[in-house]
Formats: sequence, C-alpha cells, structure tokens
Amino acid sequence: MQELILSDTISRPKLKKSNQEQLRSFFRQIAAQYSLAQLTFVCIGTDRSTGDALGPIVGLELVRRGFNNVIGTLELPCDASNLKERIATISEDKLVVAIDACLGQPATVGYYLVGNQSLQPAQSVGKGLPAVGHYSVAAVVNEHGPKPYWTLQTTSLHTVMLMAQEISDAICAAFCAPLQS
Repeated sequence: MQELILSDTISRPKLKKSNQEQLRSFFRQIAAQYSLAQLTFVCIGTDRSTGDALGPIVGLELVRRGFNNVIGTLELPCDASNLKERIATISEDKLVVAIDACLGQPATVGYYLVGNQSLQPAQSVGKGLPAVGHYSVAAVVNEHGPKPYWTLQTTSLHTVMLMAQEISDAICAAFCAPLQS
C-alpha cells in the first residue's frame, strides 16, 4: 500500500492524478512503445485487507483475461511478506508496471496516480520495502488518516472493486488481450 505523495525532495517527477480516461491513455502510451511480451505486471497488496486488495484483484482479472506475466493475485498475493522474493523472479529484460492501492486526500479518492517511475509500496504504514516498477499506477482507494491500517480495513469494497475493474479494463483495452472465461 502506497501513501499519496505527488513528489518528494529528491528528483522524482510528479505522479499525474488521472481519471479513468487518462488511465486508459496512460496504458495506450505504454502499449505504443512495448509489446505485452516485454512487460510484467506486479500487482501489490493482500487479500487480507479490503483497501489493500486492489492489486491482487487486478492481478486475478488480468490472469483471467489471458495475461501471462502477472505477479500478485488473490490466490498468490505479492505483499510485504514476499515482495522482495517475488520481484527477484522477474527477468531483467522485462519492464515492470507496478499496481498498488494508496491513501490520499479526500478530493483524490477514486483517482489514479500514474507515472513513468517506480512506486514505493507500504509507505503510509511505515514499511521499508523496495521501490517497484518502471511504470506505476497507484489507485487512491480512501483518504489518509492517523490510523492507516484501520483505514484500509474499513475501505469500501465497492470502491476497490470498481477501481480494480477500471485498471484491468484499461490494460486490456491497450493491449487487446483476449477475454478468458
């Protein structure tokens, strides 16, 4: 789970606050440069917290739609307990698209933070996990508060499911993966 940070004091570019159409455009831009075979989708999160389940739900949906290079599903999440080991399995010739949930300001809930940069998982809960990805999507699933674990536990499942569906639809629209039943 990633805290909403639009930029930091190092030299990271700003993440772009994006709506659903801008999210689709982001994935179309990636698809214009790279084939699906060149990418790995790392869908970060856990099935044990409603708010942090977005990544594994996206991963499950991508696998259902025929994507092969996916790490992190509901069955086998990519979370704080195994992130380092899971990303170590990615071939060096792959570009990584990292997908995670995050908390943000009330006006940003329901938006996506996208960028041509890595994301820092579990930042808002104080975990020191490695940055992941060449490209990133952080879905703002709820507002940041003083108790991030509690906030994630009480995040609307409807919001998480809707945003996960929008992300997987945007990826599929860009890469034309066949729908698997």
